[in-house]
Amino acid sequence: MLTAQTTTREQLVRNATESASTLREHADWSEENRRIHDKSIQVLTDAGLFRMRAPAQYGGHQSDTRTLYEVAVELGRADGSAAWTASVYWIPTWMAGLFPDGAQAEVFSPTPDVRICGTLSPTATAAPADGGIVVDGRWGFITGALHAHWQLVVAVLIRADSEPMPVMALVPMEDLTVIDDWYTAGLKGTGSVTTVAEGVFVPQERVLPLGAVFQGQSASQANAGQSIYRAPLLPVAAASSVGPVVGMAKGAMDAFLQRLPERKITYTSYERQSDAALTHLQVADAAIRIDEAEFHAHRLTAQVDAKAAEGAEWTLLERARARADMGAVCRLAKEAVDILNTASGASSIRRDVPIQRFHRDVQAVNLHALMHPNTNAELYGRVLCGLEPNTLYV
Repeated sequence: MLTAQTTTREQLVRNATESASTLREHADWSEENRRIHDKSIQVLTDAGLFRMRAPAQYGGHQSDTRTLYEVAVELGRADGSAAWTASVYWIPTWMAGLFPDGAQAEVFSPTPDVRICGTLSPTATAAPADGGIVVDGRWGFITGALHAHWQLVVAVLIRADSEPMPVMALVPMEDLTVIDDWYTAGLKGTGSVTTVAEGVFVPQERVLPLGAVFQGQSASQANAGQSIYRAPLLPVAAASSVGPVVGMAKGAMDAFLQRLPERKITYTSYERQSDAALTHLQVADAAIRIDEAEFHAHRLTAQVDAKAAEGAEWTLLERARARADMGAVCRLAKEAVDILNTASGASSIRRDVPIQRFHRDVQAVNLHALMHPNTNAELYGRVLCGLEPNTLYV
């Protein structure tokens, strides 16, 4: 088990690469059972990858987003669902570091490898109560809920004497009901089920205004001076999410090239697919799109990390471009996988051929509300044209 708070990027990426064989071995099981295999969760735990965004005072690595990206690429090459789940855990773990120190102690003291799931959708209500709030509601698409210890929930706090206000709260998973409703075409292994709160009391120390979290405003004295907590939520979330997507595209390329020497092009004179000029064009086209996706991922993570280190304010245009970079990664990765999938022939639809899984997984990512290339491009263009954003999620 890793314990050093200053584990290097190189070591964490090496740990991720070494974990990939276990993820790959259990990827089919995870799909079939609609949840990450316990052995995959364990190998990621042993590699120290769940503590990458945990506070240093609790044994966390406080990794920058470039490290998150490089680790997630290695995981995504093996299993898109496992990589996506790990990246989703990183975001609420970082958000938990913004809470008051007492709440952090409750969450992180038992284990720095704590797994926190969450959502940004305010699909619940909260009412004031003595010493805190009472939450009722449900949240869908909760990736990793089946292996999580805590969930960050979002609810609209309704008071008689003020306007409704969205808040975020840390809730132990045992206080929530899990609805096993994750039946999907892609990212099947993520176990992104629905969770339900019925009259759940949350003490005030585990509650923050959602607006403060969006701005990266910390209520923690211990973390106030730490650079990774000096950033707004949406750019951080974007930079935390792009690694699995590039990893899926690279995994599809790996899978395609691995099968290539044994394939011919049926009903043609090509006994080897690798001899066909069409194949050369397809592989080059896919590789260039992956390179372009990496450019946007690198630009995004570099800006998040640099501005956090400087403690610099984010302009509206920079925030919009962060989402545009994330959308471009998704679009380009999907285009690359589409090309490789098309070039893989009818035999690739078999369940034991990995490229069909990468194809479905990258399609699912592109449909995510915050990842969708068209939504993110429109937002960026809107701001470039001098208009106000038509969303709070920027």
